[in-house]
Amino acid sequence: MAKQTKKETPLMKQYNQIKAKYPDALLLFRVGDFYETFGEDAVKAAQVLDIVLTNRNNGSERTELAGFPHHSINNYLPKLVKAGYRVAICDQLEDPKTVKGIVKRGVTELVTPGVALNDDILHSKSNNFLASVWFAKNINGVSFLDISTGEFLVAQGDKANIDKLLQNFKPSEVLVAKKQKKEFTESFGDDFHLFFLEDWVYKEDYARQILTQHFQTNSLKGFGVEELTESLLAAGSILYYLSETQHNKLQHITSIQRIVEDAYVWLDKFTIRNLELYTGTSSQSVTLLDVIDKTISAMGSRTLKRWLALPLKDIAKIKQRHEVVSHFMGHIDVLQKIKEHISKISDIERLISKVATGKITPREVVQLKNSLEMIPPIKEICNQAKNHDLNALADKLHSCEELCNQIAVTLNEEAPVNILKGNAIKEGVSSELDELRKLSVSGKAYLDEMLKRETEKTGISSLKIDYNNVHGYYIEVRNTHKDKVPQDWIRKQTLVNAERYITEELKTYEAKILGAEEKIAQLEQAIFAELIISIGNYIAQVQQNATLIGQLDCLCGFASFALENNYNRPEMDESFILDIKEGRHPVIEKQLPVGVPYIANDVYLDRDSQQIIMITGPNMSGKSAILRQTALIVLLAQIGSFVPADSARIGIVDKIFTRVGASDNISMGESTFMVEMNEAALILNNISERSLVLLDEIGRGTSTYDGISIAWAIAEYLHEHPSKAKTLFATHYHELNEMTDSFERIKNFNVSVKETKDNVLFIRKLVSGGSAHSFGIHVAKMAGMPQFVIQKANKMLKKLESSHASEDTSQKLKSAQKEMQLSFFNMDDPLLEEIKSEILQLDINTLTPVEALMKLNQIKKLIDKE
Repeated sequence: MAKQTKKETPLMKQYNQIKAKYPDALLLFRVGDFYETFGEDAVKAAQVLDIVLTNRNNGSERTELAGFPHHSINNYLPKLVKAGYRVAICDQLEDPKTVKGIVKRGVTELVTPGVALNDDILHSKSNNFLASVWFAKNINGVSFLDISTGEFLVAQGDKANIDKLLQNFKPSEVLVAKKQKKEFTESFGDDFHLFFLEDWVYKEDYARQILTQHFQTNSLKGFGVEELTESLLAAGSILYYLSETQHNKLQHITSIQRIVEDAYVWLDKFTIRNLELYTGTSSQSVTLLDVIDKTISAMGSRTLKRWLALPLKDIAKIKQRHEVVSHFMGHIDVLQKIKEHISKISDIERLISKVATGKITPREVVQLKNSLEMIPPIKEICNQAKNHDLNALADKLHSCEELCNQIAVTLNEEAPVNILKGNAIKEGVSSELDELRKLSVSGKAYLDEMLKRETEKTGISSLKIDYNNVHGYYIEVRNTHKDKVPQDWIRKQTLVNAERYITEELKTYEAKILGAEEKIAQLEQAIFAELIISIGNYIAQVQQNATLIGQLDCLCGFASFALENNYNRPEMDESFILDIKEGRHPVIEKQLPVGVPYIANDVYLDRDSQQIIMITGPNMSGKSAILRQTALIVLLAQIGSFVPADSARIGIVDKIFTRVGASDNISMGESTFMVEMNEAALILNNISERSLVLLDEIGRGTSTYDGISIAWAIAEYLHEHPSKAKTLFATHYHELNEMTDSFERIKNFNVSVKETKDNVLFIRKLVSGGSAHSFGIHVAKMAGMPQFVIQKANKMLKKLESSHASEDTSQKLKSAQKEMQLSFFNMDDPLLEEIKSEILQLDINTLTPVEALMKLNQIKKLIDKE
């Protein structure tokens, strides 16, 4: 017997054909006034959206079904996207009234975590980046695009640089070539929402073609990215992905910018995490961004986050920002006026992007106009300021007066959210629209007049004229007056107690009034569409305004915060000195109870006399806070902010490295100690002469002697390295205090405590000299450890201290140090004497590279003979 063919309804056949094109997306299928989901999609949607899951007949089968009203899509869509789903929106492409049979349908938009324009999905204070990564042999490419703002960025470098950028920009979705899936997860972990593209998308010819087509240029030289092949492969894949997700209106993506690695302070991913710049180590953590963000616009918040991720190395640009902050602090009236105007500016960067993508509503266009009206007064204030940088910013701002006037004369101030709601277009814009509106408004009066006339003519006092969707306009007569109905009335409907009629006059009126309402809707949509096209000509100007307002808002925020918290201007120069007087931790001081002062500290580092500060002191004394605050003060200074210190002289820093606090990476199969060593290795292999290195408790993840040995070796390496990187080294190993005797640029400091008979008071002041005690048992007591444990620990401590008194660890370390030096520099060795003689006989000024290699090979053979 032949197998029975599975039957399906015409609607489900159409659904299955469309679903087959988007197998990895959840398909919202428009049916009448609802978006429906079927099968597995329905099960997922019902679970995420908490809507009813039901069934419908599909020919010979039953299929799961879940749906919601089409006008609720802005409520439900964000929930699906935030749950990590890619959502394909399938709409009806023709009017069901004009079609017999199945309505034509198609996917009009594919919304993914990284490609979203819905305000309920986006966060106003953060970018929503889509990223793409491409791995090559020696250098890798990355690209970031925020479709909601039009920002398009590229960069390339080693995996550490790409990792740092991924940590900084936190993309909502990352595109990767299918063949590179394993390499991505091995390099950057599995914390990202990934989507895999076919390998052919990452081809150079295709990437250059799709990029030049988009920007309508012959090459990419004008953007300064022509030679960045790996980055362009990533950027090209992003434009391909937008096309595949039905995002073809990209007029607002007007340029592509390179993130120049050398222009910004190097912050590796460990430093970003350890300093808690904008992501805390726990949900309760307060980040630096939380504390310093005094911006009042969405553009300002996003700009501040970018500045924090990419601190400047260019001293001239840093000083420009400081100059503006200083000007605002000296002219508080100017600061307040600018802040007042900025507070009335909506997110014009995202609004203008909605213009380009065709997603903007009439009400949002009015918001855009009202926001742009704040630009001229801001421009005027900046123009009059006695500050060159504010004057230059004013020159770049576009007043956009023509655009504002055009919107003002076209749209009503109280325009609706949806153009279909009507009354968006102002009176006087279209004479035809005005006439149709008069007809629509006067309709009620016309019907009242007709009712009065027909009542007098027929003598039926209970006569009424009404309307419904089935029969249109009608005259209703109760059965008691049926005999009075005129001959020319036409019966339309019979009810139990009444009859409904129509007349020629009523039919003519109905056609006119219903036609008018439909025509009004068409005209309003057409006029609005023309306005949007016209606004499209101002995209570049509005984007530039958004960028400048974001920068201005940041600088106003810096000034306000400095005034509120007694921050001072740092002195920036090209020296290698770091001299902080009475420095404070910007986050911790804001968390202290009212009336409790933060204990400020001085820190001085240079490359000549005090390169490394060895900080000892007990747990909870504040060692880690001093390390972190030093890095944060430098960071704040180099993003253009004033700093929490009485004064600060900062020789420009190009890299900040931190190894602070234990952090297991068990999920990646790495122990505390392994993570610590990985971070330390990264630091030692990348330090430069302008680096700032912060090391906290290096070596504590292993045995005491191993730990001391590693800590000593790392400190010595940093001291002897040609870069002489400025270093703060906090440790429990008091034996390291001995290093100052052997290494001239290592200085001992300790965080002071006051010891009483049974207790320890933390003074939290950094003072010169080493510390001999850790007071770990006192800290255990403070934590509420049982008394038995405390007493037992004290006894064990005394016993261990007495038993190890003869084994002076410090002396052993000193002798080991001398042995290493003697074995390396012992010139009594005949072989070393011979090598020394060979080297001294060389004339370096006349030596060619080939001769140098030959001589090196000769020396190597001498050693090999031994």
